[in-house]
Amino acid sequence: MQKILPASTSYKDFEKFLESPYEIGIFLDLHIAQLKHVAKMAKEHDKKMIYHVDLIQGLKNDEFGTEFICQEFKPYGVISTKSSVILKAKQKGVLAIQRMFLLDSHALEKTFRIIDRTKPDYVEVLPGLMPWMIKEIKERTHTKIIAGGLIRTVTEAQSILDAGAEFISTSKKEIWAHYASEVQA
Repeated sequence: MQKILPASTSYKDFEKFLESPYEIGIFLDLHIAQLKHVAKMAKEHDKKMIYHVDLIQGLKNDEFGTEFICQEFKPYGVISTKSSVILKAKQKGVLAIQRMFLLDSHALEKTFRIIDRTKPDYVEVLPGLMPWMIKEIKERTHTKIIAGGLIRTVTEAQSILDAGAEFISTSKKEIWAHYASEVQA
């Protein structure tokens, strides 16, 4: 079973993902003009893409931009901090991932209210290095967790998975490589 969501921040990273055994990947920091080619390449390699709508340059990260992405490129999922994006993705039948930043208690409570309203399929927690927060967020939201951000080692990734995260999103190729054998099994 896939536990790692390889995150590509460049086309070079994306090519490495295409060659990997992973079925699902994330593309961060993408230009709108690249979407058509990325979607085509992913389809040719039987890969499912999750796009971070907030980081697509040249596209407004709102419900209209999300509707465009969902209709034109049929992604497996979208990630956003914006509730309007999450609601539109759910309406379009696309996996909706609410990104949550662990800045302080106030930000945490505000995001909990958003999650209660939007009911995303997953919550992506950043930084994901706090296993105790993974457990708390999962219990409080009753939502599956993706942990990302600042996870640098296999040991850190494993402790986060052990804390209850469903997936780790990472651009660290060492972590991709370590868990690749589990995907192939």
